[in-house]
Amino acid sequence: MAKSKKSKKAKDRKKAAPKAEARRKASAKAKPPARAKAAPKAKADAKGKAKAPAKTAPPAKSKPEPKGKGAAAAKAPEGGKPGAARSTGRKSSRRPSLLRRGPDGEILAPGDLLLPGGAQRIEEVLYLFRGSTASEHPVGEEAIAEVLAKRASPEAGSDRDELNRTLAWTRERFGQGNIEPAIPPRPNLRRSFQGVVERAKQRRREIGAFLRGLDLGHTETSHMDAHGEASLTSLMKLAAGLENLAEAEEPAQTDANELHRVFEQLEAATETLIIDVEQTLRRLRDRVRA
Repeated sequence: MAKSKKSKKAKDRKKAAPKAEARRKASAKAKPPARAKAAPKAKADAKGKAKAPAKTAPPAKSKPEPKGKGAAAAKAPEGGKPGAARSTGRKSSRRPSLLRRGPDGEILAPGDLLLPGGAQRIEEVLYLFRGSTASEHPVGEEAIAEVLAKRASPEAGSDRDELNRTLAWTRERFGQGNIEPAIPPRPNLRRSFQGVVERAKQRRREIGAFLRGLDLGHTETSHMDAHGEASLTSLMKLAAGLENLAEAEEPAQTDANELHRVFEQLEAATETLIIDVEQTLRRLRDRVRA
């Protein structure tokens, strides 16, 4: 009887074993073990790290050294002058000419760069005296002596008394009241392109006479205020433009009346700049005297 019970229990265990094994396999399929889950993740992490290494910036490529003027500018220190960082230690072999020469190699006397041949017409004398009167160190006799020494015709004012009267007028005009425009009258103008060229030549010499007067009085532009210095620079640029106009060829189609109208505006602009310089120098003189 006891033996039959044992055999019966063994049979029941054998029957239950396949069911338990089936349940275990089903559970394993439904819920994989933790090791099996962690292993792919670790493998994936290792794989990801191997494929994405830390990137480093590539070394900067050296640019070729620029040539010509750009090279000096590229090597200049910030705020410094171009070429200051590259000093070869060699001195320039060029020497400034002690004598100023004209386009044909002739030696130029003082003032010939500004006013070749000196003041010839009465209008040029007038502007020469305006410049010498307004200059930083006013001169009178020196200006008269230069006119008399370089005059080539009676139009320059051969009479010293006449020159003295003109000089007195410029001094009175500069020293009292407002400085008014004093453009000389232009009689007998030819309404043609050639007439404009002649006016350009005359105006260029009048501006040169004024600048020569400033030069006689040793005027230092660095002592002027910014407005007056800018006006003087603009005046010299317009004088250079008048030289180009005086050498220009007549275009195929021209409107002479329109050219003269535009030139009158240019002439008025140069007179305004001259007055600006005169007023600036009068303010400078007042500050020095105060």
